Amino acid sequence: MTDLYASIDLGGTKIACVFADAEGRIRAEKTIPTQSHEGPPAVLARIAALVNEMAATLGARPAAAGMGVPGLADLAAGATRFLPNLPTQWRGVHVRDALAPQIGCPVYLLNDVRMATLGELTFGHGRPIPSSGRSQTEPGILTVPVGPTMAFFALGTGIGGGVAIDGRLRLGPLGAAGELGHQTIVPDGPTCGCGNRGCLETLASGPAITAQGVWLLASGRAPRLYELVQGDPGAVTPREMALAAAAGDDAVREALIRAAEYIGIGVANVVVALHPDLIVFGGGVAEIGPLLFDTVRETVRRRVGMFPTDNLRIEKSLLGDKAGALGGIALAVKRGAVG
Repeated sequence: MTDLYASIDLGGTKIACVFADAEGRIRAEKTIPTQSHEGPPAVLARIAALVNEMAATLGARPAAAGMGVPGLADLAAGATRFLPNLPTQWRGVHVRDALAPQIGCPVYLLNDVRMATLGELTFGHGRPIPSSGRSQTEPGILTVPVGPTMAFFALGTGIGGGVAIDGRLRLGPLGAAGELGHQTIVPDGPTCGCGNRGCLETLASGPAITAQGVWLLASGRAPRLYELVQGDPGAVTPREMALAAAAGDDAVREALIRAAEYIGIGVANVVVALHPDLIVFGGGVAEIGPLLFDTVRETVRRRVGMFPTDNLRIEKSLLGDKAGALGGIALAVKRGAVG
């Protein structure tokens, strides 16, 4: 029987679990509330019960589990360091030691956005292309395929990220490499939750873009948006703003282009530093569509002068909201050896 693997995504409000095989074919998936106020032991017990219930339904236990956490983790120890949006911040919680005996398999931790990066790298746009010609010599082997150098931008409630170099996830000593949303774009810009000012996250995350839409709605400068959301500011999202812009709201269009230019500057910074093959956007802001991608591509062309960028691919995530889940499967299959 083909081995199955479990992927667990721990969030502030929900826990998502997926079972899949090593090729990323999903066999089962289920989501439950986190109930994070109950504290880490209770949440881990809920995760164990969820995994065991799904294993019983499928008639197969997972060979290993990959778990994404919303913050910093000590990957070697299998413990969380700092999860800012969960009560107690989960400082020093030994997740692996607590969870593995309950579900009967090894457990590997990774930051949730790095896990989505791994998913895209393994099962999405980042899959090595045999005809690409990229290879390197290794002892005893003539050539081996080299994966892409890729940056993943998770454009949502915040802006997270991940970086892969030659097909290997770059984690750094704290597993925190790739925090692309916290690069400075405007030196004296808005204060960010990380303590810096002018981070990309403060300028082009979903809430930052939505705030501009709500302001335009309230100021009477977005009639198409007003019609789309029936005058309800709480219904404004980047997607509705994109629809309003396409319908003729010039002020909304300008706001979206400005946010896309900020993202483009962030991408250009990464391009100059890493000269990647591929940039991938995931998250709700990526749903803005062509206005976002066209603006980012033009901004990169305009701002990167050291070398041509004609062959740089800037793509929407091929996996969408499954990137994190499939990243957990890849993490489990690779037994945590992703860096």
